[in-house]
Amino acid sequence: MGERGNATERPERPEVTDEMRERRRVAMRSIRQWGDPVLRSQTNEVTDFGPELRQQIKEMSYLMDDAIGCGLAAPQVGSLRRFFIYKIEVDGPVNALINPVITWRSDEEEVDFEGCLSLEPIVVEVSRAVSIRVEAKDINGKPVELEAEGFEARVIQHEYDHLDGVMIVDRTEREQRREALVQLREHATRLDGQ
Repeated sequence: MGERGNATERPERPEVTDEMRERRRVAMRSIRQWGDPVLRSQTNEVTDFGPELRQQIKEMSYLMDDAIGCGLAAPQVGSLRRFFIYKIEVDGPVNALINPVITWRSDEEEVDFEGCLSLEPIVVEVSRAVSIRVEAKDINGKPVELEAEGFEARVIQHEYDHLDGVMIVDRTEREQRREALVQLREHATRLDGQ
């Protein structure tokens, strides 16, 4: 998930420096963008919780931080493993949810703006459950159960969607989707012209 979100819930990020902008520019080259078929693919359950998985999570954590994001799913880096990482506080820990299942969603929903590291520079309104419950495995393969609400619930639902090939443009109203697709085409054209 990109850096956008409800300003009243989202922890403030430090001012973006030129060095941070350059690190973000480089990091974005490693994140799959709209049109890449892996972003529309179903992921496969993780069965090996060995050093390769730990290394991938570590690399994704650095990439997410450099990209100034708060979440990153495996398909966004070209992997069809069923997991994602996220963090809520800028200096907080990175959480990895492996083989997650959302077992409950509140009836109450909230609409807010969301961006996505794979849909630069798009920001659209998305309705999400305010509270959720998730069952998953941790990095060691141990079961975890998590209840989340507000911004954390939104980030988890956003990243969870990536594991099923669903993106924010699929969850927004038709008019916003149409506008977002036009912006994506224009953005791609500008990048091709550089």
